[in-house]
Amino acid sequence: MTQLPIILLAAGQSSRMGGQDKLLQIIDDQPLLRRAALIAGQAAPVIVALPPAPHPRYEALDGLDMQKVEIPDALEGMNASLRGALAHVPPEAKAALILLADLPDITTEDLLAVLSAVQAHPDNLIWRGATEDGKPGHPVIFDRSLFDQLSRLTGDEGAQSVVRAHADKVHLHALPAQHALLDLDTPADWAAWRAKRTI
Repeated sequence: MTQLPIILLAAGQSSRMGGQDKLLQIIDDQPLLRRAALIAGQAAPVIVALPPAPHPRYEALDGLDMQKVEIPDALEGMNASLRGALAHVPPEAKAALILLADLPDITTEDLLAVLSAVQAHPDNLIWRGATEDGKPGHPVIFDRSLFDQLSRLTGDEGAQSVVRAHADKVHLHALPAQHALLDLDTPADWAAWRAKRTI
């Protein structure tokens, strides 16, 4: 197992789901969040950023060996989760992989492929998954030297400003199909994805 931890961002609001929690939608007989955590846990140690307890997402992770980090200011957006989770990255880890919990096609093999890119392309500071036709997506690995910049971000923009600032130090690793980009934010997204799976 690599010593680069995976930060699983799972403290968001599912605000476009019409009152449903997208991370608790059932795929393969288990909540999406648990499925994502299991996939990540086969690749590296996992730190999960979660909304303030009590919350049903904690139950979805019952029995899994991973670090659960409560994000008290989760309502602020994604960067609150980033800040909170980065504080728990072990000091010996030279980088961390950031993974969104709502990417249903991401596999353990995808994560291992992006993790392996760190050693294969050591002159970069950011390594990220891309679609098979080269569009940048997820997951994204950040070198520890960028943690301070990430920890100063606020709001819900994610880390795009940090990625842009170091565009010359980004390595893109192509993953199959649209694995790196396909997320399910709305009931319509879910219906379309489930329909494709049954074909």
